[in-house]
Parts: sequence; C-alpha cells; structure tokens
Amino acid sequence: MKELVEVLAKALVDHPEMVTVDMIEKEKSCVIELRVAPDDMGKVIGKQGRIARAIRTVVKAAATKERKKVTVEII
Repeated sequence: MKELVEVLAKALVDHPEMVTVDMIEKEKSCVIELRVAPDDMGKVIGKQGRIARAIRTVVKAAATKERKKVTVEII
C-alpha cells in the first residue's frame, strides 16, 4: 500500500525526491501519511480535490483485497 501511494505521488509532482510516505498500522486499519514539497501540494490535491480523491479510491480498492481499512492523509 505504501509503495502504491509513493509511486502515484512521485508521478504527479515536480520534486519526487521530496515525497515521503509513512504508514501507521493499527489493529484493523492503517493510516498512510503522504508528505510532498509545499509547491507540489496543489498537484497532489488537484482541482476541488479530485486527484486526492482518486488516490484514496485506488488505495481503498487495493486495501479491500487485504480486508483492511486504509486512510490516506496528505500533509
């Protein structure tokens, strides 16, 4: 899951070396924190949050296979 978010984010931004992804696991769920450079924040969020919503949808679909609840936070 972590690698999936990292690949998606690095494909979108101008500074892929600044992308960091942290995964915080809990019992039945996990939180994925995505950090990007401040000037790349708009590219990851997109107009009206469409790209962020798309990233979350892809991750949720992948998490369904593993029967986990995953939340993606863009920081």
